[in-house]
Amino acid sequence: MKKLANVLYVTIPEAYLSLDGENVVIKKEEQVAMRLPLHNLENIVCFNYQGASPALMGACAERNVGLCFLTPNGRFQARVSGKVKGNVLLRKRQYAVSECEAERTPIAAAFLLGKIANGRKVLERALRDHALLVDVEALRHASAALKEMLPAISTCESTAELMGFEGSAAKIYFGVFDQLILHGREEFPFTQRSRRPPLDNLNSLLSFLYTLLASEATSALETVGLDPYVGFLHRDRPGRPSLALDLMEELRPVFADRLALSLINRKQITGKGFTQKESGGVLMDDDTRKTVLTAWQERKKEQILHPYLKERIPFGLIPYVQALLLARYFRGDLDAYPPFFWN
Repeated sequence: MKKLANVLYVTIPEAYLSLDGENVVIKKEEQVAMRLPLHNLENIVCFNYQGASPALMGACAERNVGLCFLTPNGRFQARVSGKVKGNVLLRKRQYAVSECEAERTPIAAAFLLGKIANGRKVLERALRDHALLVDVEALRHASAALKEMLPAISTCESTAELMGFEGSAAKIYFGVFDQLILHGREEFPFTQRSRRPPLDNLNSLLSFLYTLLASEATSALETVGLDPYVGFLHRDRPGRPSLALDLMEELRPVFADRLALSLINRKQITGKGFTQKESGGVLMDDDTRKTVLTAWQERKKEQILHPYLKERIPFGLIPYVQALLLARYFRGDLDAYPPFFWN
């Protein structure tokens, strides 16, 4: 089993990364701010404009250390990848399945089943733990509506049908999402999911967490030898990691949504950490971003019993395990892809 290694998050906008022997060197205004052994890292995520040296990029590619560049606001820019990993026959099988509606649809359905089931679990947890603080009737109605979709999704014969269910499920889920904010609803008002740009504090937080999850999913798929840009639920589009977005679907409620709610409800972040620009978009400040990244890393260290493997693994290895199970399905070792169902 793959080990959960460290991720270096560079949040200083004016930082520049370089290589010195076997070490990553972070410089700020020509002064060394930090030095870390490269072999201790699994990924480097940069929220800076200065960039990194070609030598460091080459070393990361050679040593299979992910190197991802985002804007200070969390918008994806680029990713450095090394040689393609995995058996060429595995990717050829992936490409063939993606072009066949009959074979593509069951995999896409599995991703969607995981997403809806896990989203429903988030609502059920709120009903169980905070019945006095939420609109019980609204959450029960939403949970029941999501539950009714599950059998129909399993019988869908096309990804177009699945996307229709995906849209309906998202509307139901986010329609009651504000009920899950137990403290600070004035600072984190939420009416609907908005993206480019996020139009309120909570949407800004969710978008940031989804970007982190997309990076994790992309790394996991590349590690097992799959092409993150050829998906099944999300159709191919130049520059879009469709399979990474597919894998994210079942993990969003567990990884991102729950963490966002915890950060708000535990008052680890406040509305003061967000700023609305003239364009209407909302951005988080440096201190809030650091708090979120710290919580993200701590969450990844928590142990969880994987529902399919029946083994305890760190939370952060779930994307890798799911990518591995998908690869095993393509190789013929599994009869179907088992989505991650949060217990």
